[in-house]
Amino acid sequence: MKRLDNSAEGSQVRSRRSFLQLSSAAAIAAVGMPILTEQNFAQHFARTDSHPFPKGAVVIDSNENPLGPCGAACSAINAIAPQGGRYADWLTDDLIETFSSMQGLKPEYVKAYAGSSGPLHFSVLAFTSPTKSYIGADPGYEAGTHAAKYSGARVVNVPLTKTYSHDVKAMLAAGHDAGLFYVCSPNNPTGTMTSHSDIEYLVENKPKGSVVMVDEAYIHFSDGTSAMDLVKADKDVVVLRTFSKLYGMAGLRCGFAIARPDLLEKIDAFGGWNPMPVTAVVAANVSLKDPRLVAERKEINTKIRQSTFEWLSRNGYSYVASESNCFMLDGKRPAKELITAMAAQNVYIGRPWPVWPTHVRITVGTQPEMEAFQAALKRVNSGATAAIAMPRKPRLNLDGVIIPSVRV
Repeated sequence: MKRLDNSAEGSQVRSRRSFLQLSSAAAIAAVGMPILTEQNFAQHFARTDSHPFPKGAVVIDSNENPLGPCGAACSAINAIAPQGGRYADWLTDDLIETFSSMQGLKPEYVKAYAGSSGPLHFSVLAFTSPTKSYIGADPGYEAGTHAAKYSGARVVNVPLTKTYSHDVKAMLAAGHDAGLFYVCSPNNPTGTMTSHSDIEYLVENKPKGSVVMVDEAYIHFSDGTSAMDLVKADKDVVVLRTFSKLYGMAGLRCGFAIARPDLLEKIDAFGGWNPMPVTAVVAANVSLKDPRLVAERKEINTKIRQSTFEWLSRNGYSYVASESNCFMLDGKRPAKELITAMAAQNVYIGRPWPVWPTHVRITVGTQPEMEAFQAALKRVNSGATAAIAMPRKPRLNLDGVIIPSVRV
């Protein structure tokens, strides 16, 4: 296993880097920027006051994987847990070596984080400013927009195309002063792909000095082509990967930022020194080494998703065909009404996006969970509903402020 450089020169470099990182981290702490994850948005919009969930609840609101970590990952977690009282950077080095070798990358092009939310936020701080805009999609994942409030950047979220991909030409037109273009592919919330050729076009035509971030949190569920080759070609591209989705490790927190070393250094300057959770690192490492895991879980998700789409089509519902583990459903009513009505059926669905006020995002759960979702949706739309008592707990907005508890 790789060990840290213990030479005097290596120590000086690490000390200098750590000082700079801690200084940057202190600056971030001073402005109080929270690192938001999918769970934060789910709690704000869909989970309302109910924590913990009532018994038997169907929870398909935040793109979690109900399968959880694979068996080998659980065994690795159990084995490492007694050593959880110690920092273990070499385990992270081993994980990076495994991933970089599999992807044909140099290890210095990969940085591990506790999930991909951290590097997403840090990248916004690193590459945007009051004079360098943040350009994303609408509807799209909101975390980058939220982080841009703290960098003071102008934010433009460009509508998706008619086929629900990122409109890269419109993004370029809006981003003459861009610092960061954010592309999530498959997109959250629609689960739709932006083609590799479109991403290449964006990279080749963007303003000089700007960066294209490609968030591939959901790529394992799709047949899409990764943008990793653009990183290998030393383009101004940052790719994000996470173990939270297909690998079922949302609660363990492990992910990567993949980019040229100079870009990673700029991102990491805002991250500070944050040792990786050893349980997540070993679970991620053994998961990568399972040659069947991705294909098997992709097949499971695809089968359940397609079965759900067939039911929705038979029953006259409108939805966006997805290649991911989530999709957008048009409830033909204000989204909050459907969310509340489904919660009363003990089925917790995802949130709306302002640009599509009647749509809600649905996570693909297990087959029994999706059958329960279908039955609840049918009851809600037929009026044959019965309320379920839900425990109460104060809600927080996305900046951590308590929202008065009022049942809708």
